[in-house]
Amino acid sequence: MSNPITASDTPIDLPKQGMPVTIITGFLGSGKTTLLNHILNNQQDLKVAVLVNEFGDINIDSQLLMSIDENMVELSNGCICCTINDGLVDAVYRVLERGDRIDHLIIETTGVADPLPIMLTFLGTELRDFTRLDSVLTTIDAETFTPDCFDSEAANKQIVYSDIILLNKTDLVPEAQLSQLEQELRNIKEGARIIRCQFGGVPLPLILDVYYNHPQDYQREIEEEKAHDHDHGHDHGHDHEHPHEHHHHHSDHLDNDGFVSISFQSDRPLSLERFQNFLDHLSPSIFRAKGILWFQESQQKHIFQLSGKRCVLNVDDWKNAQPKNQMVFIGRHLDETQLRDRLRDCLTSEVLSGRP
Repeated sequence: MSNPITASDTPIDLPKQGMPVTIITGFLGSGKTTLLNHILNNQQDLKVAVLVNEFGDINIDSQLLMSIDENMVELSNGCICCTINDGLVDAVYRVLERGDRIDHLIIETTGVADPLPIMLTFLGTELRDFTRLDSVLTTIDAETFTPDCFDSEAANKQIVYSDIILLNKTDLVPEAQLSQLEQELRNIKEGARIIRCQFGGVPLPLILDVYYNHPQDYQREIEEEKAHDHDHGHDHGHDHEHPHEHHHHHSDHLDNDGFVSISFQSDRPLSLERFQNFLDHLSPSIFRAKGILWFQESQQKHIFQLSGKRCVLNVDDWKNAQPKNQMVFIGRHLDETQLRDRLRDCLTSEVLSGRP
């Protein structure tokens, strides 16, 4: 059993060579975005770069945003956010080639991703000369987690390859259940460093620059990846004049695990009563949903978050934006046509008409 972890006020002392990299992974709705927001809002003197799939996934306070271009957001606290639109390697180089100092690189995976291909990008390519994989951190929803991990291979690998397990939402679970859950996690990953928290609130010295990842443990995987890339003629070199996408032969886990992502947009408002009925009869195969909602009965914008059986609606102002509905649903073996038809049934006949 690993030693208990306690909070520390020790300042983070970064090494002089090799930008440390933290990979944040975790199943759908486990709190990855909340953890990222916590890091960005409490980084103090650290300049952090975060690589994400979409900027919209990080709900950073609007006053932190300074400027935005196609690939990068600069924040007023000195941090940056960068999209992985054109491949992970190219996104990392965009960070490395910046003139200002970046102390730490954080990568957020999707909720159904196997972290190993991302790890191998730093352990088995030329990036190992410029970066140092510091740790793989896996967030766990203490309330909804079960040992079968929703029958998801990727969710299981998120634990198997973790160096740190952040047991999140512990306020929703009694102590006896938490203790049992910790033991189940240690059965999956022996020696796991488990940290309990709520809303991703963990002291940053416990998760940044901790030297918990050991590249020698993955030599076999690195050699297999190199052999595969050689057989298929993949070139992971970085070419300034010919940007490339960085592909892995085992990275399509959304399909492999039977997961699909379905989006829905509309310029007509929802009926609150019909949408509530939609939620009451939602398929148990939907694990995660989020979006911006416009209800006929309200002048305000509603931020929609669904994780398992928990649903939260937060209220905000539209400000200068035109009201509309934007939603994404992630689940297993979903009937896309049926889901879209049910959502269309929630819409009213009112068309978008320049409301504030």
